[in-house]
Amino acid sequence: MPVGARILDVPCGQGRHAHLLAEAGYDVDGLDYSEELLAVARKRGLGPNLRYTRGDMRKLPARWTRRFDAVLNLFTSFGFFAHPADDGRVIREFSRVLRPGGALIWHGGSRDGVMAGFLESDWWTSRNETLFAQEREFDPLSGVLTVHSTWRRGARKGTREHRLRLYTATRLSELCADAGLVVEEAYDGFNDRPLRRTSSEMLLVARKE
Repeated sequence: MPVGARILDVPCGQGRHAHLLAEAGYDVDGLDYSEELLAVARKRGLGPNLRYTRGDMRKLPARWTRRFDAVLNLFTSFGFFAHPADDGRVIREFSRVLRPGGALIWHGGSRDGVMAGFLESDWWTSRNETLFAQEREFDPLSGVLTVHSTWRRGARKGTREHRLRLYTATRLSELCADAGLVVEEAYDGFNDRPLRRTSSEMLLVARKE
């Protein structure tokens, strides 16, 4: 993609990718719902080719229609909404803001691979001696993975729960097709090899017709 191309990073979180892309010479917009994360992103630096916006990726700004050469949705930033119809809305919004010929780069978990190596529970210790433990439940009808996390360090401890709807490459390709996007390439995560049945992550490249 040529220097100066317009890129949307959504959700952009703390701006890790948006900042680096702007430094590389791209014209970048980052959007996220969390004002706290956006505050961290803005502290990394702003400029004429880097802007941050607070918003919901189910309804991107109207002024962005056909604005971007590429939309990035990276590191499992999809499938967190309660209703699956909202995931379809997100894909349609990605398509709306892409120029004809623009690309959606989608990265996240692959349901096939995650289920092939599914672990109901595991635990590990981090470098700072924090103990983490996770228990997982998967509903094959809804496709929702629920993760219960517990951590402990000395006398401190905490718990957290999150839910994620996992997709197969087939279903994501169908959602893209419904939005006018054609999946042209499917990779085994960020590795330079094709997506496999046992790939726990996948990276899809879809082009707007």
